[in-house]
Order: sequence, then structure tokens, then C-alpha cells
Amino acid sequence: MKYLLAGGVVALGFASAWSDPVAAQPTGAHSTAFEPVTMVAQPINDDDRFMALRDAALHEDSKAAQLHAAALGKYEIPSYVDYYQLRAKLRTASNAEFLQFLKKYEGSAIADRLRNDWLLILGNRGDWTTFDQQLPLFVLNDDSQVKCYALLSKAVKQQKVAVEARALLTSPKQYGEGCYDLINYIYEHGQFTDADLWAQMRMAGESSALPLAKRLATLLQVPEKRLVEAFDKSKSVLKKAPGADRLSKELFLLALTRAAKVEPEDAVNALQHAGSKLSNSERAQAWAQIALPTSQKLQTEAHSYWKLAEGANLSYEAHQWRVRIALREGDWRLVKAGIQAMPANLRSMPSWSYWYARALQQEGKSEEAQAIFVSLSDQMHFYGQLALEERGQKIGVPSLGKPVAPDEVNAISQNPNLQRALKFYAMNLRFEGTREWNWALRSMNEREILAAAELARQNEMLDRMVNTSDKTRTDIDINQRFPTPYNDSMYKATQAVGIDMAWVYGLIRQESRFATAAKSHVGASGLMQIMPKTAKYVAKKIGLGNYVPHQVNDVETNIKLGTSYMNMVLSDLGGSQALASAAYNAGPGRPRAWRSTLSRTVEGAIFAETIPFTETRDYVKNVLSNATYYAAILEKKPQSLKARLGSVSPKNMTGDEPEYP
Repeated sequence: MKYLLAGGVVALGFASAWSDPVAAQPTGAHSTAFEPVTMVAQPINDDDRFMALRDAALHEDSKAAQLHAAALGKYEIPSYVDYYQLRAKLRTASNAEFLQFLKKYEGSAIADRLRNDWLLILGNRGDWTTFDQQLPLFVLNDDSQVKCYALLSKAVKQQKVAVEARALLTSPKQYGEGCYDLINYIYEHGQFTDADLWAQMRMAGESSALPLAKRLATLLQVPEKRLVEAFDKSKSVLKKAPGADRLSKELFLLALTRAAKVEPEDAVNALQHAGSKLSNSERAQAWAQIALPTSQKLQTEAHSYWKLAEGANLSYEAHQWRVRIALREGDWRLVKAGIQAMPANLRSMPSWSYWYARALQQEGKSEEAQAIFVSLSDQMHFYGQLALEERGQKIGVPSLGKPVAPDEVNAISQNPNLQRALKFYAMNLRFEGTREWNWALRSMNEREILAAAELARQNEMLDRMVNTSDKTRTDIDINQRFPTPYNDSMYKATQAVGIDMAWVYGLIRQESRFATAAKSHVGASGLMQIMPKTAKYVAKKIGLGNYVPHQVNDVETNIKLGTSYMNMVLSDLGGSQALASAAYNAGPGRPRAWRSTLSRTVEGAIFAETIPFTETRDYVKNVLSNATYYAAILEKKPQSLKARLGSVSPKNMTGDEPEYP
């Protein structure tokens, strides 16, 4: 027998798993000490073989991939068999092999995936003729590395790309070889200046992206020792005033950034001591480098630092945090100015459009503000709901359209992409399944999308149903978007602890999209995504006798533990759903700390907007937006998101506040 491991075949001295079964023959001097055992080999089914092929491809084991592919000659998804066979040798495959695959499967999701792979290889090789031929055919065009290579291809042809490059290169941790190559080339050919590279260096410092910093240092001829000192030993750099040369000043700014992430007061003291050595513009930049990490720590001093940073060159993160701090401090003038100064793609986001309208409202420019609220208020999200309330309306339930008919579902079920997706989901290949599913949705009208969502429901994939139904804009099925499964269990659990069922449904929709088997990368389980330690703690607190860890995956137990935990944090945080939702995601200690930094009472929307963790910030908005719709459904009357958000007041942390796992 042979077993499949990591895409290859490991011989264990038995007959082949795909050959006829044979009896194992005992050998060796001591073999007669045992009764002979017949080892019956189990044939490997095609799905297992496909999984082995996939694993071989991901490990670039071309030999094993060929072996598995050869045995899958009649597999029901041949395009993926061919893809993984080619994927195993991407680096050595010829252009002809790529073209052959694309010709065979053109228009499919996996062909677009392969084109993405090929474009990265072409960019790395500098084969710009073929790259330029293939780029317009890349349908999704959602790979930042491909976008960097696309600009590099233009630059090689002596086209001006600096403006586009600045707009693209804003998230250093997402850079890869394509973006590094772009920076190198346009700097060496005069499109990026030293100022551009130092701006990138400051972003690297803000996001702790040392690999980028080292590459930039090579271009700028910065000795690695000095870079590492500014990056990792910032205090030693700040002990002495910067020299008159640009290198010393820029490394001083970098050291300020790094020091402020740990201890802002040290950075402030260093800047005040050395400020006379800097020009006005350099001092403004220095204050900006301190203001961002200070803002992310929610220190009230950040507000004054941003005022001192007027005119500085800001990163995308800095632009947004300048406005968030102004919101916390009620400085609507700075809110407006900060949003006006944002790059256009930031400024047009629903969040900043909404807050800009609020700033206009504070100026008495109600007509301009209302025009923006009108543009947002038909959008089914947090800011659309807030905008609707600014128009004097509450959040209701969209009227139901014509229900999806069985013949519509039957027709959509014949879609080959959806059929492949269902096959992959059944094999727990969610990445491939979601690729195929979303590819199918691209060409569907809204009735077909609703039919696909119903198909997902019939296949017990509520998470896919919700995500699919969310894509319609005019034909809305509120029951698909906001389902209420397990209603009896939910009613009993919420009644037992006295919490709002709409809030619980809103949280589950965000946590798991009602996938009972959902498990996060950190080990949270079930509908309510409960961590093992939290489950054990809550079970003990509520007297759930004989609790064992695997019970957390039982629906009723999961709901009971999750709602009990929600009630605990809600009680400990003064009944604020905004604070309690943040606690459910980030732990109760953090929202207490965030609240304690407030200098005044703020509306719940401002508290949510200024949560330092991106994941938790989005989580709180989504949970409470969901809960508002659920309340409208369950109570059958319009609701107020603003009332649900409430207000949040500063409160000092005390030693008697309970901590949870």
C-alpha cells in the first residue's frame, strides 16, 4: 500500500493503493512471532486524488502533479486538473503552454486565475510585449502586483507614471516584487525623486515594513546600520539633534515615527529639543510623524499635534486619523479641512462623504449637506442608515418583490460555474468554490442573483446566500439578506438573559453568516465564533454542567454561550451595544481603555469611527447596522441606528472591572 502525503507518494513497503489488493507478507527474522495480517488496500477515490494534485501544485511538485493528473483523466472538473498540473511548474512553463490552456478554457474563472499567474511571471521576466497583450484580457484585474507591473510596463516605454504610482503605492505591507521593481525603475529613471522615496520610507516606518525600508535604503544609499538604528533603536537617534544634511533629518523623522509608536512623549520631547534644527516644513512633517501613532493610541494631545502638522505630506492612514481625532474632539472645522485634503479616492468613500456632510451641517450649509445625505441614504450600510436619519427618516424594511420561483432556481442551478462551486464547497475547498460562485454572479441580472442566493439556501449555505443576495441594488429580498434561522433557540436564549434578539442576529450575521461549522484562523467556533477559553469560562459562570469543548459546535449550546457572554459584556459596559460589540470582537479591556481616553461624551457613531483596530472598527459598524435591520424585521416598525449607537462617555478604568478570556 502507498499513502498520499503532501502531493507526493511515500512508499511504506505495501502494494500500491490503486493496484489490486494483496496480502502483506511478513518478512525478517522475527516475523513468525506474529500472526500474518492481511492488509486490504483501499482505492483512492477521484476527489482524494484531486486533493493530492492540488497539494502537489501548491508545493510546486511537478512530478507528483503529473502522476495525479494522469489518473484523473475523466474527472468532472477537467479545467482544474489541467490548471493544477500547470500550476505545479509555473516558473518553467513556456508561453505556449499558457496560451494553450487559455485557448481551451477562455472565459472561465480558472482561466482568469491562470492569466493572473502568468502576468506576474511575465512582469518578473520583463516580457512586456506578451504582458501588454494579456493584461487587457485579465477580467478581474484585482492583483496589486499586476497593477505595479502594468505601470512598470508603461514606464519602460518612457510613459509618465509617477502620479499613478503615488496613488497605487499606499500600503507597504501589500508590496511584492512587482511594486519593488516599479519603485526601483521609476526612481532610477527620474520619475520618482528622493522626496518620493523618503515619503515611502516614512510609510514603511508607520506600518513597520522593514523589508521595504531596506530596499529604499539601498536606492537612497543609506547605510544599513543607520537605517536599522532609526528603525529599531530610535531613542539613540533622538538623543542628538539632526545634522544639517537631508539624510540626518530624514532619519530623525523616521526615528520620531518609530519612537512615537512606543512612547509618544519621548518623541515630542526630542522634537521640541531639536526643532530649531529643522525648517518650518520639516517641523510640520515631524509633528505629523508623531501625530499618527499618537492618534492611534487615542491620546488627546494628538489634536494639537495635527494642528502643528499643517502642510505636511500625509499617508492615507494619516489623512484618515487626522479626521478621526478631529471628530473625537468635536473640531468640525478640522474635520472638513481634513476631508477636503484627502486624495479623491479616499474623499469619495461613504464614510468620509457622510462626515463631510455633517461638517457642512455644522457650518449651517444644510442644503449642501442634505444633497450628500440624499446620495447616501439609498445605500444599505452603516453610513446609508445614518444619512437616512439625517434626512429625518428611520430605517425600515424594503418591500419584498416577487419571490424567486422554482423554475428560476432550476434554471440557475444549470450554471456550470455554480455547479463547480457546489462541488468544491462539498469538498471543503471554499477558496475555489467562492471563486467559481462569484465568477458566475458577474454576468447575472438581479433576478438571477436572487435565484442563485436561493440555490445556496437550498444547499444549506446560508453564508453564501447572504453574500450573494447582498449584491442586488434594486430587487432586494430582505429575508435572504437578513435571515432568522434557529428562531426558537434564539428566542429562548435571549429571553433567558434579557438581551435584544436583533442585536444577537446582527452579531451572528457578521461573525459567521450563519455557517454553523465556521471556524476562524484563531480557533473561534460555530455560529457565534466563540473562542475555546471564553466558552469554558462562560459555561462555568452560567452553571453549564459537564461542558466539554466539542459542545461549542452544537447550535443550541453555541447560542447559549454566545448570548450569555454578550449579556456579560453588555452589563459590564453600561448597556452600550457599541462598547459591548467592540468587546465581543477585541475583548472587554480594550473598549474600556478606548472609552477612558475620551475628553468628552461623543455620539456612538464617532466612538465607532475612532476605534483604533481596523477589524473592530468595521465589526462594530456592521453589527449595529445589521441589528437595526433585524429590529425593523422582528418588530415590524422603523428603527433608529443612532438610538442603538447611543453615546459614549469617558470613564476611568478601575481595578474591579472584570476581565474575560
